[in-house]
Amino acid sequence: MSDSSAIEARDLVLRFGWNSTCFQIVNPGIERWFTPSRDAVIGYVVRKGVRVVAGAPICSEDRLEAVVAQWEEESRLAGQSVCYFGAEGRMRELLEGRSGYSTVSLGAQPNWNPQNWPEIFDHDKGLRAQRNRAFNKGVRVSEWSVDQATNNARLKKCLDEWLTTRGLPPMHFLVEPETLALVYGRRVFVAEQNDRVVGFLVLSPVPNRNGWLTEQFPRAHNSPNGTVEILMDFAIRQVRASGVEYLTMGIVPLSLHGANEALPNPTWLQITAGWVRAHGRRFYNFDGLDRFKSKFRPEQWEPIYVISNERSFSVKTLIAIAGAFSDGSPTSALARGLVKALKQEIKWLSDPRS
Repeated sequence: MSDSSAIEARDLVLRFGWNSTCFQIVNPGIERWFTPSRDAVIGYVVRKGVRVVAGAPICSEDRLEAVVAQWEEESRLAGQSVCYFGAEGRMRELLEGRSGYSTVSLGAQPNWNPQNWPEIFDHDKGLRAQRNRAFNKGVRVSEWSVDQATNNARLKKCLDEWLTTRGLPPMHFLVEPETLALVYGRRVFVAEQNDRVVGFLVLSPVPNRNGWLTEQFPRAHNSPNGTVEILMDFAIRQVRASGVEYLTMGIVPLSLHGANEALPNPTWLQITAGWVRAHGRRFYNFDGLDRFKSKFRPEQWEPIYVISNERSFSVKTLIAIAGAFSDGSPTSALARGLVKALKQEIKWLSDPRS
């Protein structure tokens, strides 16, 4: 990691990181704002005049309110509004219900206490069968060191194969796939079959919750069934041995598990989210991702909240969030996805073996 601001941010994350997404601020494409005293950092991107924050400020809990006030004043002077995507407990306690702020839910993330993992996994016949199927096909999992994993060509090949199966171009911001140059601080578990990498799992730390986020789990083309299950089971048992108490598989956008009857989203946002879930499957299968993560029997689904410094959550802010994940215009991302889909359809039609 040669970016000095990323190194400084990473060191603050390892001291103060509490949000599940805290480590993502070291990823490429993230801007970083530091307090003058350099005791706090905020990771964000700017879209449509909105500063979309990755979770929350990284700082000591007793500094949170002062850091937020300083950050928002600096943003106001720059003529930009602010929203906190993935605001969790501390930010919600600070801002939710405060005059001039609005809160909505845009998904959920499944959580576990790894200490309970063996009981959860071993009592599920389907999960055991998938893990054993991969094992019987010769899949073996090991943890790779930082030196092994950093910019590893075999992992990159596996990642590239996986990305070709996605409907849209790769998303970024809190789901950045290109992290193999930034392995320090993370843990990487690799599934191999006959010396071929068939999948890998990257965990990023959530230090102040004694936990980890499963950041990504790419699979190679034609990877055996059960590859993800054997990866998850091996990795979680490994971190469990060190006394870890929190693990999340990260956000499922627009998941209905995030619905909060006590804090319903605006009607227009409910209608928009329902339409996207129903008609956006060609590009991003939200329901499929929900089912995939649900099969690991989460102990809890934690809503993913967005808090914006506006009285009513606006279409402009929603478009800014979409732009943060699509690394630009959501419309352009859809257009690129349509072109990609058309090319893939032509390839399938021209291949008699398909």
